[in-house]
Amino acid sequence: MSEPTSAPTGATPEGLPAQAKGVSVPSPDEHQRVETLAEEAARPDSAFVRIMNSSVGRNLGLVIALLILLIVGVVTAGDRFASTDNVLTILRLASVIGVVSIGMTFVIIGGGIDLSVGAIVALSSVWATTLATQTMAEDVHWIVMVFVALAVGIGCGLVNGTLIAYGRMAPFIVTLAMLAAARGLAEIISDRKTQIVDVNEFVDFFNGRLLGIPRLVWIFAVVSAAGWVLLNRTTFGRRTIAVGGNAVAARLAGISVKRHTVMLYVLLGLACGIAAAMLTARTTTGSSTHGLLYELDAIAAVVIGGTLLTGGRGTIVGTVLGVLIFTTLTNVFTLNNLDTSTQNVAKGVIIVLAVVLQQRVAARNGST
Repeated sequence: MSEPTSAPTGATPEGLPAQAKGVSVPSPDEHQRVETLAEEAARPDSAFVRIMNSSVGRNLGLVIALLILLIVGVVTAGDRFASTDNVLTILRLASVIGVVSIGMTFVIIGGGIDLSVGAIVALSSVWATTLATQTMAEDVHWIVMVFVALAVGIGCGLVNGTLIAYGRMAPFIVTLAMLAAARGLAEIISDRKTQIVDVNEFVDFFNGRLLGIPRLVWIFAVVSAAGWVLLNRTTFGRRTIAVGGNAVAARLAGISVKRHTVMLYVLLGLACGIAAAMLTARTTTGSSTHGLLYELDAIAAVVIGGTLLTGGRGTIVGTVLGVLIFTTLTNVFTLNNLDTSTQNVAKGVIIVLAVVLQQRVAARNGST
């Protein structure tokens, strides 16, 4: 009677080698490498790493950058920079572009982009300061001028959103066309002339102060707070993140992606209308040249604030800090008599560094 034979190592139950059955057998070295990677993945990150990878950590970096700018301003410009009047000037200048940037944050988180915000601000300011509008404001109430500015901004946002969502056109193309059309329409309405605001109540309200702080700054603060609540505490905010993260998955989850896209651009149009009213009151004019390069400044502030250009992630707090960083940088350069060309170069470098940092963080998070 023959003794039973044992199957060789790496053989199948039928006694044939695993390679003969088409089954790959990992080597001991590969086994060890897989086990090591599994242990590293299972090992919890340190508290510091978790904080730095969170929105709190990213915002902390922005706060540090802002503090460095403040120190540079104090060292280079002294009391001219550190004075209360200059601080309020920085906040007042940041308020208008800040309101636009809050709206831009929602659009970019939702996976879109808008190059027409500056032109929409210009068109809204011109339409709100026409003779007919100002006459009606004097007969009824100065709030009419605000309503006109908001209506124009919302209308432009509705056109953008509809063409993008239902016309299936690229956001870049649609908003580029709106940039040209809105700026051109503003020039036609104003006949390329600056329109002076004669409604003193309108100017006095926006240029007034509350508790010693300009009302424009309070408006920016209210819009920022409302934006934070809308993004972080409402269904609209969760849907915005879902649409920007994966539009197909959002649609399968029951979200009307097209309708939500339209709402995002309408929201940005509303922000442009508010900014137009603020800018008109601050300059006491309506002009087709208002809002030049606002699209650059708004997108830059949003990107610096940590919002991904690919959509799906972003913070209102980060955007506010990004606006303050750029406005403070401009103020420091102005006080030190540096020309606008140098300022634009510095802004370009900062934008590139921010995008590179975003890509590195995204790649690291994807690899883990």
